[in-house]
Amino acid sequence: MAFLESVTMARQLKPFKVLPWILSRHVAPSTSSRHGRLASTATSAPSPSMYKFVVVGGGSGGLAMASSLSRKHGKGQVAVIEPSEEHFYQPMWTLVGGGIKKKEQSRGLTKDVMPKACDWIKEKAVEFDPENNSVKTSGGKVVQYDYLVVAMGLQLNFDKLKGLPEALENDPMVCCNYSYNTVDKTFKALQNFKSGNAIFTIPNTPVKCAGAPQKIMYLTEEYFRQNNKRDKATVMYCSPLPSIFSAPKYAAVMMEICKKRGIQVNLRHNLVEIKPQSKEAVFAKLDTEPNETITLPYEMLHVPPPMGPPDILKASPLAGPAGFLSVNKETGQHTKYPNVFGIGDCTDFPTSKTAAAAAAQSGVLKKTINAVVNGLTPVAKYDGYTSCPLITGRRSCVLAEFDYNLEPLETFPFDQSKERRSMYHMKADFMPTMYWHAFVKGLWTGPALYRKIMHLGFSR
Repeated sequence: MAFLESVTMARQLKPFKVLPWILSRHVAPSTSSRHGRLASTATSAPSPSMYKFVVVGGGSGGLAMASSLSRKHGKGQVAVIEPSEEHFYQPMWTLVGGGIKKKEQSRGLTKDVMPKACDWIKEKAVEFDPENNSVKTSGGKVVQYDYLVVAMGLQLNFDKLKGLPEALENDPMVCCNYSYNTVDKTFKALQNFKSGNAIFTIPNTPVKCAGAPQKIMYLTEEYFRQNNKRDKATVMYCSPLPSIFSAPKYAAVMMEICKKRGIQVNLRHNLVEIKPQSKEAVFAKLDTEPNETITLPYEMLHVPPPMGPPDILKASPLAGPAGFLSVNKETGQHTKYPNVFGIGDCTDFPTSKTAAAAAAQSGVLKKTINAVVNGLTPVAKYDGYTSCPLITGRRSCVLAEFDYNLEPLETFPFDQSKERRSMYHMKADFMPTMYWHAFVKGLWTGPALYRKIMHLGFSR
């Protein structure tokens, strides 16, 4: 849910004057260097003991925290360890796969979104040493910190699904919206589809934006209807999960939409192998013991890869049992090291891994860090808020918002489980603007304030 909740800006702008300010900006970031950054090079690297804060990861959560921390603590106090020179607004890739947006619209340059008061260490983090408050980088630097924020995101493991790398390389009808390098294959597959099974899958692992695999299915089914292909296509959704969506209110709605549109939903079906030469997909039926397999032919196959914590994090003392950063689910503080904090997909927050969740976490985490720095006990609590705009067509969307208990936590004073054109435009047109000009700048921390306003103070 894209709304601006900025402690900094709220002191200067009244709440309902913030939106025109945001909308007056461009959707994509400028390619100029107006945002600024301080790059760390081999010859100008600061002393490793100079940083009060080190942020590992320059994705959305990392940039949001780096922006907030550098604004509060000043130049030279915050370093960001991030090797990539490009930054992507990944939620747009569903729209790219559906032929609605161009993938170039999702791309920015890291130098343009890096906070100008931060030092940018353009290398990979390769080793965590929390006992000595340091991080080692791929260039051999040992970067020391007083406080560490880990924001490394999820790692895509294409090689962990048998046949997937070969299929993506050699079969034009096997596609994936989860990578900038493969996302443009999806719309080409829609256009080239003749007849047969169009199968959409989700991996049996943690996944960023778990609603995205079915969003592209709805866009595909609509495209087939609009281009006289629907009667030649069997559209299938195959998921290892026991329900189509985690929150029951929205799961019921999505199942009804699938029924109405003739989409076949196969739950507890886990994709285990792709055979591109014979154009077959092999699924394990998880409710059988031992697991039986079923092989389905495909004409088109959309496959998000298995995902998991970054290898470096998984092998570190910071990892919990599943390899993710172990944090207190209410504060974001590490469960063992009190000067370490986490945000976003790399953590074990027990909620869906979305940008909306990271935004809400950032607001709590700022308060948590401020309390710890000042020797106080953190009191702000993250309630597990997350959001998933479930696009069901080129002009329709169900806006799912819920908490740790999978109970609705809706911002608008109407039933958000209904398909609405307004919610589609919010997803397609408003959220990208909000992302580039508020979220990565640490100025958007979720819609809690606006939820209270719209519900006259009676919302949680």
